[in-house]
Amino acid sequence: MLASELKKQFVDFFVQKNHQEIPSASLVPENDSTTLFISAGMHPLVPYLLGQPHPLGKRLVNVQKCVRTGDIDEVGDKYHHTFFEMLGNWSLGDYFKETMIPWSYEFLTKVLKYNPLHLHVTCFAGDTDAPKDEESARLWQSAGIPQERIHFLPKKDNWWGPAGTTGPCGPDSEMFIDTHPELGPIDFEVGCKQGRILELGNDVFMQYNKTPGGSYELLPQKNVDTGYGVERNLAIYEGLDDDYQTAIWQPIIKEIEALSGMKYGDKSDEEYIAQGQQCWVDVRRSMRIIADHLRAAVFIIADGVEASNKDRGYVLRRLVRRAVRQGRLLSIPDKFIARIGNAAIENHPNYAGTYPELTENKDKIISMLQIEEDKFLKTIDNGLRQIQKFINSTKTLTGADAFVLYESYGFPLEMTMEEITRLGLEFTKKDVDDFNQAKIDHQKQSQTLSAGKFKSGLADNSEIITKYHTVTHLLHAALRRIIGTHVRQSGSNITSERLRFDFSHPDKLTPDQINKVEQLVNQQISQALPVTVTTQSFSEASQSGALAFFGTKYPDTVSVYTIGDSQDYFSKEVCAGPHVTNTKELGEFKIIKEETAGSGKRRIYATLS
Repeated sequence: MLASELKKQFVDFFVQKNHQEIPSASLVPENDSTTLFISAGMHPLVPYLLGQPHPLGKRLVNVQKCVRTGDIDEVGDKYHHTFFEMLGNWSLGDYFKETMIPWSYEFLTKVLKYNPLHLHVTCFAGDTDAPKDEESARLWQSAGIPQERIHFLPKKDNWWGPAGTTGPCGPDSEMFIDTHPELGPIDFEVGCKQGRILELGNDVFMQYNKTPGGSYELLPQKNVDTGYGVERNLAIYEGLDDDYQTAIWQPIIKEIEALSGMKYGDKSDEEYIAQGQQCWVDVRRSMRIIADHLRAAVFIIADGVEASNKDRGYVLRRLVRRAVRQGRLLSIPDKFIARIGNAAIENHPNYAGTYPELTENKDKIISMLQIEEDKFLKTIDNGLRQIQKFINSTKTLTGADAFVLYESYGFPLEMTMEEITRLGLEFTKKDVDDFNQAKIDHQKQSQTLSAGKFKSGLADNSEIITKYHTVTHLLHAALRRIIGTHVRQSGSNITSERLRFDFSHPDKLTPDQINKVEQLVNQQISQALPVTVTTQSFSEASQSGALAFFGTKYPDTVSVYTIGDSQDYFSKEVCAGPHVTNTKELGEFKIIKEETAGSGKRRIYATLS
């Protein structure tokens, strides 16, 4: 089966059950500072899970592009992926457990034809925040899962969300399959740890909202949010125990094989000695990392991210550099990653024609990959010089020194160890432990900083967040009137302290331009303009003059927010909210900083008081 067939089967199943299909959102969250990337299908739907009406109704289904960065270091096994596609359906205050659980059983056993005797499910065991989910267990048993294959697990296993630090969340019920039932009965947790029992999908019953204070409040409506990983389910459906052996990955893997002269391998533990290097190389692991990281990089660049040393740009740069590193382990000649990236774009059975942003931005994607590879090759040379400096001054190199090389120069630990060995010196287990501890300490510090930085977003529909979101519309319109209609929003980040607005423009704004934009926004605030919303088809919205620049796809029916008179408006945009009802609620607008945001982009920071 091709991935396209699996995705069609899922979407058709729920369309037949009166769901409306919605397009995948961009990987870059719109006006949401809680996270760097869209990490789940529900993430773009947060306002609707909180109660805002969706223009297409209460039943939705889609295939969503996702990126998760929390376990990049785990990539290299059979199933971890940085970028992946997620199948999802939603009930926005419509049906709940009593409908979703029988449908899940039907989809798994009737559509995908998994043997019901091989299925396991888990339910929430309960804690002080929410009760034990006995209802889901009863529904699964009624559907056909015997009691002995229904397992209760704690919150760390059976609770999903919020996507950021606050927002919709709730107990979930996960579905698993025993991939080797012929081996006889096995304890569920043991089977999961051994990789024999694998997760198929997840039904999340979103009935709570986690507040900034950490408490859980009941939502005004009960929602359903499901998720099935395309890569995982395709592999299981085909009877494979390795995601990278499916048709999704093979075009990319074949390109890596051609470049390296090595094969993905017939043995799970196959190893080669890389030419000229005194180390063992796990070929499969290296090929998986190259394939995963460059596929993710392709999609991230396609959605407008540029490599840098911070936030999304840093994730992109790290992915490329890890791929280059693994290419060297496989003795692939330098300047190779553009060919791998192209394999995820040209004639790919899963992506070609499905994601037009890939072909539309192909030249940009390939160019950025090449530029980043060139930069890292120079970094490698610089890192080698830094190692020599450490050795010249101290005659050794410690784990702490290795972490400085890793953090400051992007120089991987493996390459440091190889160079130390080549120079006839020793890098001990204690040095490795010291490096890992320094890395853990740095990650904890980064997480602490991130918790402060990404502390609100669309999941936080507080008064100040709503005001900042609304004023981005005024700022967008003012920039287009003062600077020119070539200005297009390219990103936004909102916290309770300020807004950040990225837009297309090649030159630094002059003080006079900044002053005029600021004055024009405040003028609209002082005029107490009404903010109204209508539901229209996307084509009608476009014809009416509504701006719709963020992202690449919109559903057939959208919400359009107008600021000002419906005929003589100041701003009209396709948007998901939240918004105030009148500009007089906003207060005084002040631009506090204007700077570059990458090639052809500028960035404005502003406050309300």
